Amino acid sequence: MKFVGVDLHKHVIKLCVMAVVQGKRNVVLRKGFACSEIAEIRTFFEALGRFQVVVEATAAYEWFFLLIEDIADRLVLAHPKKLRVIAESTRKTDKIDAEVLATFLALDMIPEAYRPSPRVQQHRVLVRHRHWLQGRISAIKCKIRHKAAMYNADIAEMFQRRGQTHLARLAMNDADRYEVNALLDQLALLTNQLSAADRQLCGFAESASASEREAREVLATIPQIGPVTIDVVLSELGDWRRFGSSKAAVAYAGLDPGVRQSAKKRLDLHITKEGSRILRWALIEAAWRLVAHLRRWRSLYEGLQANTGSKKKAIVGVVRHLLCVMFGMLQSGKGYCYAA
Repeated sequence: MKFVGVDLHKHVIKLCVMAVVQGKRNVVLRKGFACSEIAEIRTFFEALGRFQVVVEATAAYEWFFLLIEDIADRLVLAHPKKLRVIAESTRKTDKIDAEVLATFLALDMIPEAYRPSPRVQQHRVLVRHRHWLQGRISAIKCKIRHKAAMYNADIAEMFQRRGQTHLARLAMNDADRYEVNALLDQLALLTNQLSAADRQLCGFAESASASEREAREVLATIPQIGPVTIDVVLSELGDWRRFGSSKAAVAYAGLDPGVRQSAKKRLDLHITKEGSRILRWALIEAAWRLVAHLRRWRSLYEGLQANTGSKKKAIVGVVRHLLCVMFGMLQSGKGYCYAA
């Protein structure tokens, strides 16, 4: 068995092949390719015989895994932050990085990262694109309202029919009018694209497996939780069954507080903010809606606020509780239970 460490970049790839002979690890081959040399890379791995491969999780690892996954004994996706030995090394080169990866693979000490399934990958693409569109729309609306405010003419109904008439009649200099018209054109385009993204997500949901449909139906029973939140939660969590507990799901979402402890000294830190930023955003938005509309969640929030003295810490506590509730519902397959 050979162990291959792969240092993958956008344009080049460095390989280190290691073998274990009588308990000793030896580098038997080093090789470099341009990422465009697809056939040569495939031929190289086919000539190795039996092998395992490790590569750090980057934005562009998937094409490489798809290229060799049918001939590899094992593919390992390394968690780059947990494998800090490379980043903290005083001597860091592509050659050394590949060798360190191969060594840790041979020792079976690679901290693995989650590799989402093809469906989860597609789901994330759609969800994150929709989120990006919504962000651009919000930014353009803020810019238009700021421009109107410069003329003391900002109104709450700016993007309704009355507001559009008001904006068209507003006396502006030529430069400002040009900018506003350009922003309105962008807003119309992005709004149409957002509607198209929503339709695409609806079609994607219709092709879901039975277990995914059940998960969607279960989460939909939570009040103030709509399809946007459900799509974010399911896409960003991926296969929720891989979490052994709700505590693990909370840690994955970056909602668990960090801790520094030495001897009898303990320092509680802010939440880690690891994982998906979009997931935390969706849960925070959902938590505020629950606090505003349901007495049970409002009481939870007020109790946490009284204990912590902070609105931000209180809402983070509500978000953690919400994620635990969601995880418990997904595990049990039961809908939301209203407090008596």
